[in-house]
Amino acid sequence: MATTTADFVPARQVIGGESVAVGATFDVINPATGRVFAHAPDCTAVELNAAFEAALSAAAPWAADAVARRAALKLACKAVLAAQDELARVLTTEQGKPLAEAILEVQGVAYWLGYYARLQLPREVIQDDDDAFVEVLHKPVGVVAAITPWNFPLLLASWKIAPALAAGCTMVLKPSPFTPLSTLKLGEILATVLPAGVLNVVSGRDQLGPWMTAHPVPRKISFTGSVATGKRVAAAAVTDLKRVTLELGGNDPAILLDDLDVAGIAAQLYGAATLNAGQVCCAVKRVYAPEVIYDDVVEALAEQARAVVLGDGAAPETTMGPINNRPQYDRVAGLVTDALAKGAQAVAGGRPREGNDGGYFYEPTVLAGTHDGMRVVDEEQFGPVLPVIPYRDLDEVVERANGSHFGLCGSVWSADPDRATAIAQQLDCGTAWVNTHLANAPHQPFGGTKWSGVGVENGPWGLHSFTEIQAVHRAKS
Repeated sequence: MATTTADFVPARQVIGGESVAVGATFDVINPATGRVFAHAPDCTAVELNAAFEAALSAAAPWAADAVARRAALKLACKAVLAAQDELARVLTTEQGKPLAEAILEVQGVAYWLGYYARLQLPREVIQDDDDAFVEVLHKPVGVVAAITPWNFPLLLASWKIAPALAAGCTMVLKPSPFTPLSTLKLGEILATVLPAGVLNVVSGRDQLGPWMTAHPVPRKISFTGSVATGKRVAAAAVTDLKRVTLELGGNDPAILLDDLDVAGIAAQLYGAATLNAGQVCCAVKRVYAPEVIYDDVVEALAEQARAVVLGDGAAPETTMGPINNRPQYDRVAGLVTDALAKGAQAVAGGRPREGNDGGYFYEPTVLAGTHDGMRVVDEEQFGPVLPVIPYRDLDEVVERANGSHFGLCGSVWSADPDRATAIAQQLDCGTAWVNTHLANAPHQPFGGTKWSGVGVENGPWGLHSFTEIQAVHRAKS
């Protein structure tokens, strides 16, 4: 049953620990219907200044007490789990993903908060002799401006909130204007357990991001989104040397070896390509299959695509929801049209779903007859479209897989894990998986090479990225 505007309490920003009502708003669209179902606050420059001032005022006391920070993050974890159903419902309605996936995303937020509640920043003694005692400290970088995308608005927010707050930073967080409501709700929930000003959540249209990155208060920008926007963020940070972490997407290859049991891995491989309707930065975006098993791979993946139940994420039978927004829907459709015009064959899907009724539904698509040089292979589709490319020579295909501006993740699949591992280590990417894909966890570093980003998230490395190193040297003589 479609959600109506009346089902939603008006969203509020969180500034200085208070839920703030604003006058100006913008529309939020349910991608399953293509219609407005709610409105979100359109943050003004005055309100943004207030949010950064609140974060700055809260910074010193928050940084001073690591024990209190860990206790607050534990409470935050519990608060998110207690609000799981409400958060998931909002997330599904504004993002489109099936409710079961939305619940897993909310649980992921709690998992990340709980992990960083336990992680500490120990002092490291590097010299203790007759001359001197020298230790290295990790001190919080200060106020952080965090900007998150529309594909996993809650989970990717937690990848920033949890380590930044654990490190002793305070934050102003802005979600995508396509999916602001779940993040605003998360901000209200966390405001009940965090000190005022530690986490401020604002929402707005396209102008808000540049206001944040140019603002004089934040000392670090943590951004997840497109390459084009990431370059603008980096340029804005240069003017006063703000620190940056940029996660900018990928075009992940999956290389299959000729000893595979194709039927045995088809479901896992297809799932790694089409989770969240393929709108995952580190999803499989292109499959390289040996010629000897190519036809089997294409048919096995097409069979998986044909079994998908495409529909409104709120419906219990749905296994894949719509593309999140109209610009992305048009981009995906354009990539498929271009590939078909250049000789590719749609073995499954290949067109919008009939009777979309305004929703952004595109049929799960498997493309055969594709090759490097086609846009659908060379570019990040970010939709339910999977090109399968044949190869003969393994060394050559590794070179082709690496011949991309992107370098986020990749995977190698084989009945011989040692053989696959040796090949995976040749991939030019931040994470190389063997016989799996999308295996992310809070303790595992995540980042990319080349255009896929700058810096790293998650694990102690992600925690350290929100700190500055200070060496304290005490002479003994």
